[in-house]
Amino acid sequence: MLSHVRQGTERSVSIFKELGEVAQNEQIKEALEARAFVSEKTLEKIDQAFNLIGEEPAKLDGRLHDVFVENFRKELGEIQSPEARRLFVLAKANHLIHLRIGEYMALVAAADVSGNYGVGVLLESCLGDTLAFVERAKRLIRNVVETRVAAAARA
Repeated sequence: MLSHVRQGTERSVSIFKELGEVAQNEQIKEALEARAFVSEKTLEKIDQAFNLIGEEPAKLDGRLHDVFVENFRKELGEIQSPEARRLFVLAKANHLIHLRIGEYMALVAAADVSGNYGVGVLLESCLGDTLAFVERAKRLIRNVVETRVAAAARA
């Protein structure tokens, strides 16, 4: 599972950058680029966790992320409204992040049960960074909706 998280985090860097580019909103783009940066730092923590347990990451096929990106591009191409596109981008980023949260929670529990407390600390810090992004995405979603509602009220 740790290998899966590492590979997913590695692929997430490029996914977040792509999501930011298509968001057509500077705030969302900036937040997603920052998340990509944090994901790069997360890779260092995961690599340190592998060092602590004396293992190397396994090679995985990564099909889940390929399907995610493929579906994202297809569905995004069908959305015309800029606000809907922004919400869709944020929803997909949130979807990806929530998948990672579940993985981190399971890995932290496994680290604790196995007595690998240093690994647990590293993974819990990754979880914390991930949870922080969820809160930021929630505020961005609210901002997109409030902006749309205010524009409709003025019209």
